[in-house]
Amino acid sequence: MAEDINWLEVKVTCDGETAEVVSEVLSRFITDGVVTETDAKYDEAEEVLIETGDIRVFGYLPYDDKTDEICKKIEEALWHLNMIRPIPNPTYKIILDQNWMESWKKYYNPIKIGEKLLILPSWLDQPEEDRNRVIVKIDPSMAFGTGTHPTTQMCMSLTEELCQPGMDVIDVGCGSGILSVTAIKLGAKKALGVDLDYASVVAAKNTAELNSVHEKLEVGLGSVTEINNGDFSFQNADFVLTNILAPIILRLFTNGLSKLVKENGYLILSGILDYQSDEVVHKALEEGLNLIKKEMINDWVALAFQK
Repeated sequence: MAEDINWLEVKVTCDGETAEVVSEVLSRFITDGVVTETDAKYDEAEEVLIETGDIRVFGYLPYDDKTDEICKKIEEALWHLNMIRPIPNPTYKIILDQNWMESWKKYYNPIKIGEKLLILPSWLDQPEEDRNRVIVKIDPSMAFGTGTHPTTQMCMSLTEELCQPGMDVIDVGCGSGILSVTAIKLGAKKALGVDLDYASVVAAKNTAELNSVHEKLEVGLGSVTEINNGDFSFQNADFVLTNILAPIILRLFTNGLSKLVKENGYLILSGILDYQSDEVVHKALEEGLNLIKKEMINDWVALAFQK
């Protein structure tokens, strides 16, 4: 093996309904995390990115003597999924270490969200025409998406609309921390981001540092149960976000998700496919929450509730 070959890209191209479960499977074996990516075009009228094709789910394995064994395990897990729903075979590509960062930079450009927000890769300067927008800087890495997915965009759009200056924020399943950071950049007083993945905790802290809001963002390992148990500095907030799979959202409700929302506060839920939204809404209504807005991009849904 050549000394300058360090990574093997593992990629599965699939439709939106399959992407989340494929991501979950790959993340079992790719410990540094998994990225979802799709071709998109910017809709000037709606100020959102519209997906135009299948979703690519991919991650990177260290290229060493264990790689072949891991790839076989990935293929076996996907084969079992294929018994339920057709899933294409993964493709593999060797990545040269010295080309790593340049390959990321090639794909990431500024993304306008709503009327005020701009997701800006850290190596780019703020475009002059967007000088009045609120900048949320990102630093793409192997492990995390960076605002290109519709679920993240809808969460950010709803945050722009509903999160008021001075609010407290809780982000359950914070991932890269982009939603917590967005809320703070829009004027939130403080935010708590929790995730069960240690790599996410590190990434969220890095995103906060990059945006100079680290003093207002508390990040830690955990989820709803740990927050309700008092493991963090505050247990409820005016504005609560979770951008995660619908079955997990339902489980979070069982664990006390609605307790995190202050009276008259907002709960933003995303990561939900259209056919799953009725069940999520029904559960939220049972918990005393009122649906005030539903947004949709292709098959993806985001829901805003008020307590």
